[in-house]
Amino acid sequence: MNRRRAAIAPAAVSRYFEAFLELLLAERGASANTIAAYRHDLGDAAGFLCGTDTGRKAVLDDASTDDLRRYLKHLEGRGMAAGTSARRLSTLRQFYRFLYADGLRADDPSAILESPRQGRSLPKILSEKDVGALLDTAAERTGPEGKRMRALVELCYATGMRVTELVGLPLATVQRDPEVLIVRGKGNKERMVPLSPPARQAVREYLEVRDAFVPEGTRNPYLFAGRGGKHLSRQRFFQLLKKLALDARLDPLKVSPHVLRHAFATHLLHHDADLRSVQQMLGHADISTTQIYTHVLDERMRKLVADHHPLASRANAN
Repeated sequence: MNRRRAAIAPAAVSRYFEAFLELLLAERGASANTIAAYRHDLGDAAGFLCGTDTGRKAVLDDASTDDLRRYLKHLEGRGMAAGTSARRLSTLRQFYRFLYADGLRADDPSAILESPRQGRSLPKILSEKDVGALLDTAAERTGPEGKRMRALVELCYATGMRVTELVGLPLATVQRDPEVLIVRGKGNKERMVPLSPPARQAVREYLEVRDAFVPEGTRNPYLFAGRGGKHLSRQRFFQLLKKLALDARLDPLKVSPHVLRHAFATHLLHHDADLRSVQQMLGHADISTTQIYTHVLDERMRKLVADHHPLASRANAN
């Protein structure tokens, strides 16, 4: 019989736990709930590793790959859902990457571990009507803040960029009013994405007021300038987008930069774009990643058969 062990404070068995949390706060702007989740996940792993029934008593900092495998097996024995176990492993991966990157240990014991297999969920998207409401509300904004918000949303939806790619766009990429935007994505790979006329117009209007976000006498290389020569943070854009969703009478819990990226891909497929082109514009290395969006095509095909196949009307009549 498996005994559930209460999570212990990982600070008691890790010299670097608090430094790891400080990194999450400083570099990622992690929320209190996120910090609590990391604390619980690492505490549970630490409690298992320090137990006497593991075959080896270890501390979190010095755990081996075999120790972590035993922990994952322990989670499976507790009947934990694959998605939850995968999240626990993700937390451990980030912790050990932090230790390795900072030279606090010579290896990453989580690097070769496989994530628990889990079903792939469909991406959350907004309808074209909802995106239209979001864009219309942004277009009503005035002043520098309003023009910046419109440019952010128009670019996000028109290109499907990841939020880090969007906020980190160099100013030089748009200064000549391009019809095609060059985006530098994961692995430092470049891709080209066409810009819609509304997006180009929104960027032109924003450029007229961009200096309002750059302190006088200083320079900033980013299109969406932030403080101290940096770009607008992901967290700040996320906050601004939630506020825009509220103004557009949309549920802010259903609106995020990533949801707009999903909407970009899904709406393109809905209007007969081919999958390979969508893959290239999203910057997916493997087309299998893009295929998650074909659920939209499947839905259209089912409706097509239901509405137009001669046997469908006979089935409905019966």
